[in-house]
Amino acid sequence: MSDLPWLVVGLGNPGDKYARNRHNVGHRVADELVARMGGRFATHRSRAQVHDGRWAPTGGRPGARMIVAKPSTYMNESGGPVAGLLQFFKLPVTRLLVVHDELDIPFSEVRLKWGGGEGGHNGLRSISKSTGSKGYGRVRLGIDRPPGRMDPADYVLRDVPAAQREDLLLMIGEAADAVEELGRADFARIQGIYNTKSGSR
Repeated sequence: MSDLPWLVVGLGNPGDKYARNRHNVGHRVADELVARMGGRFATHRSRAQVHDGRWAPTGGRPGARMIVAKPSTYMNESGGPVAGLLQFFKLPVTRLLVVHDELDIPFSEVRLKWGGGEGGHNGLRSISKSTGSKGYGRVRLGIDRPPGRMDPADYVLRDVPAAQREDLLLMIGEAADAVEELGRADFARIQGIYNTKSGSR
C-alpha cells in the first residue's frame, strides 16, 4: 500500500437544481464521506469543494489521510478541477478514485473498477482527457438503464423516485464503506469484496 493519500472525487453537477438527480450520486457519496470524517468542504482554487482530512484513529494508529472533492464545474468539465487537484497535492493519477453513476449496473449495486473505458460517461471522458490517463480507480454506482425509449441524457438528470430512495441511501452508505476501507487495504482486495457482493444479489 502507498503512504500517499487518495484523492476521492465525487462527480455531479453543481446547484440545488441537480442535487437529487441520478447523475449526482457521486456528490452524495462525497458528502457522506466528509460527514463521517467530521469535516466540511472548503472552496479550493482548482474549482472544487475540498476536504483534506483523516479518518478516526484505529488500533492506536493515526487514521488514513483522504482528500475528498466535488468539482464545482458541470459534469462534462470535471477533468480540469481533477487535474488541478492532482497537481496541487502532488499526487499521481494512480491515487485518484472517481465515484460516479453507472447506467450499465443494476440500481443500488456498487462495483469497483481500475482503468478501462469511460462507457460514454462525460465526466470520466473529461477526466481521462485532462489527466492524460485512464489509469485511475472508479467506484461505480448502479442507476440502471432508462425505461423504454427514454433518452439516457434525460434519465440521468431526473431525481431518483421516492420508491427507490431507501435503496439509494443504502447504496451511498455502501460506496462510502468501500472508500473508507481503502484507508486500510489495497484496491484489488476491496474490489474483490464489493464486486462479489454485488454479483451475489
